[in-house]
Amino acid sequence: MNTKRVVGWVAFFGVAAALAWLPDYLKQPEDGEISVASVATPAKGKTPVATASLKAAPIKDLSPSGDLFATRSWKAEPTLASVNEQTVNLTPVVQTPSAPAMPFQFVGRLHNQSDLQVFLQNGEKIYVVRKGDVIDDTWRIEGISDVELSLVYLPLHLSQTLSVGSTQ
Repeated sequence: MNTKRVVGWVAFFGVAAALAWLPDYLKQPEDGEISVASVATPAKGKTPVATASLKAAPIKDLSPSGDLFATRSWKAEPTLASVNEQTVNLTPVVQTPSAPAMPFQFVGRLHNQSDLQVFLQNGEKIYVVRKGDVIDDTWRIEGISDVELSLVYLPLHLSQTLSVGSTQ
């Protein structure tokens, strides 16, 4: 066999062995470990022998604890607000509906022999009405007397009166 080849393989295995054992020799002893190395001085003709005594170190568990794939957030956890109990009124307040204010003003009246007409003003509009007429689908004329005009608010069927003058 070729001596260069043998020397190369021996050198390779020697370096590999040195790299494998080197971390163990360079490792610092932990708290419970005591490392003692002694070299004995031999008598003439013998090579020195080194002896080492190491305490066996316990094997550490390097596996991660907990869930590796748990969701994590940078947001702060929300704080729960304190709850103060208050009495709740379960009966709703029902307001009785009422008719709006009378939008008409009395302007005048015209009395013919057969019927009585009344002139009413709402804003700039003037209405000429008789008994039974309906104004804007919301007000109906119920009756006309010498003193008052009776109107009914149709959405709520509430009656109201409007003064139309005096008997004198």
